Amino acid sequence: MSHKLYDITIIGGGPIGMFAGFYAGLRNAKVQVIESLAELGGQVNALYPEKTILDVAGFAGLTGAELVNNLQAQLDTMPEVEQRVGTKVMNVVRQDDHFDIETDGKTYQSKAVILATGNGSFKPRELRAENADVLADKFISYSVRNLQKFAGKDVMVAGGGDSAVDMALMLETVANKVSLLHRRNEFRGLEHMIDKLNTSSVEILTPYLIKRLDDKDGRLQVTAKKVKTDDEETFVVDDLVVNYGFISNNKDLQSWQIQPALNHHLVEVNQEMETSEPNVFSIGDQATYLGKDTLITTGFGEAPLAVNAIMKRLYPDRHTPIHSTSLHK
Repeated sequence: MSHKLYDITIIGGGPIGMFAGFYAGLRNAKVQVIESLAELGGQVNALYPEKTILDVAGFAGLTGAELVNNLQAQLDTMPEVEQRVGTKVMNVVRQDDHFDIETDGKTYQSKAVILATGNGSFKPRELRAENADVLADKFISYSVRNLQKFAGKDVMVAGGGDSAVDMALMLETVANKVSLLHRRNEFRGLEHMIDKLNTSSVEILTPYLIKRLDDKDGRLQVTAKKVKTDDEETFVVDDLVVNYGFISNNKDLQSWQIQPALNHHLVEVNQEMETSEPNVFSIGDQATYLGKDTLITTGFGEAPLAVNAIMKRLYPDRHTPIHSTSLHK
């Protein structure tokens, strides 16, 4: 057991947790960031390093990898913020005046906790089509971690959300041909990106559902059924990128001693980002309140709210910063 008492333990080292760690460092908090994966960056780093992110203030666009690298460089300017990767939180136990943060290694003590775990663990929603499991390793990808893997190829993207649209446009820059197949005629995404899609060279295939996959002389034959008809059509590509979203859960949280109130599996918070458990806060995709949008930029704004609320309680005599330029010299 560690005998150091932290002011704040941030559980989750994705982009929001990383920024919360940096901001807590600006407030001279004794803080640690705990991440179960082998490196910081969360889902953005693990699944979308090549994806262009457009909703971060001050940047016309940057890839997921660039965002995480920038956040890491920013966090590293606060060497007193302890970064623990490859460390899984097993339980959070409330004591009289602190929390015991039990991990798969040591147990740490902390006065307050910020949950920044996104939606918990995640895995891609798999394609349910005949032969999909047989041909998965050869032809199917669920993320684009290396854009050059698809250079000069004919690539089909399956999905209709903003990530599928972004992936299709991203692949267009290196692939020979890109098609985007969706079960509806409309796509869910930022209007600006839909406009870009409609003026791009990406072939739009709607409304179709993939029914069967076959290996045809080393290429992938995709058989798709037109929605609400019996018509089927075949397409031959080199690779299929499936983007049907992710199955996430916060089952780990449900096994902890602390039990923040949930709303549709998300953690309810007040205007200071505090949960129903005193001194336990939640930020990012896992936190919910009236009007919440699950955007990276929203989570970045929530981090200072939680940190400042904690510091005001722990150190009421300290001056609360008003302008960001007054925080750090």
